[in-house]
Amino acid sequence: MSATAEIPAEPSPFTLAADRTALIVIDMQRDFLLPGGFGESLGNDVDQLARVVPPLAALIGAARDAGVMVIHTREGHRPDLSDCPPAKLRRGAPSKRIGDEGKYGRILIRGEYGHDIVDELAPVAGEVVIDKPGKGAFYATELSELLTAAGITQLLVTGVTTEVCVHTTTREANDRGYECLVVSDCVGSYFPEFQRVGLEMIKAQGGIFGWVADSAVVIPALTQLTTPADREEAR
Repeated sequence: MSATAEIPAEPSPFTLAADRTALIVIDMQRDFLLPGGFGESLGNDVDQLARVVPPLAALIGAARDAGVMVIHTREGHRPDLSDCPPAKLRRGAPSKRIGDEGKYGRILIRGEYGHDIVDELAPVAGEVVIDKPGKGAFYATELSELLTAAGITQLLVTGVTTEVCVHTTTREANDRGYECLVVSDCVGSYFPEFQRVGLEMIKAQGGIFGWVADSAVVIPALTQLTTPADREEAR
């Protein structure tokens, strides 16, 4: 029987089940987070995203200790841009578009330095990294099959940005029947108002897309799922 822990989430308590839960870390990439990267080149304040890194690192550590599956995603495209729709290519500042040369290599191109995850949140051996060409993590990826094979029914959703890739993935997951809890201080937006409204939308109308809670209550719940023997071994 799966170990469970209750999280005091909004709009209602969320019962976390150890062997049915995955933590998904969305697009914590250098192109989006680092000074001089693609995100900043579009006029965005990357400090708004950088503040997500410390609580998210702690959450990932707690998930690993609890034996919860951790899945990372990266938005980006093949070097020949064959999987990037023309409409997407045309968006952005005229001087900095997907595929152009940026401070960290070609922008949002798989294999480039900027496309990869920031060092503080780097995947460890055995963790899945999913490369996605769109905003949602289910579109044109193996995510659905992976979750089904692992018996996952719940997602702890984290990453950037709240109103774009986090929201799109949460909505996709909701339509597929997953219970989603968005960890509020482990998601981020370049725009504080979008962050606030994005989180409100998730939990509105009795949790139309899912639940919301911050890491201060999610991490203790994950710790409850870790047996004393597991904690001793981790030392």
